[in-house]
Amino acid sequence: MSYFDKISDIYDHIAQGTAMDAFEEYYAEDVTMILEDGTAVEGKEANRERENEFFSSVEEFHGIQVSGITSNEDEGITAVESTMTVTFKGTDEPMDLEQVAVQHWDGDKIETERFYGTQTD
Repeated sequence: MSYFDKISDIYDHIAQGTAMDAFEEYYAEDVTMILEDGTAVEGKEANRERENEFFSSVEEFHGIQVSGITSNEDEGITAVESTMTVTFKGTDEPMDLEQVAVQHWDGDKIETERFYGTQTD
């Protein structure tokens, strides 16, 4: 399976509401995720907790639109531009989370993922 196919599968999981299944399958135990503010979250367990906190803060998931996916098969790097629309608990209005995520792979697992993004009402 190509890196393009793997990252496409991850975003298919997100669209279907099974993002954590993809997380368990595709992320390395020592993964580092770098958030939009530059904070590095180290390790799969810490990132699992962070992802679960995010999903538990969502009242309603309205969908995700992927604007573009690209991969460098030789270097093991993928990138995805997307917009996720969610309504957070305690709010009435949906919010668009616009994001570019860049993944660095080692074999079948993501070793590093960095997010660049904005939130709009």
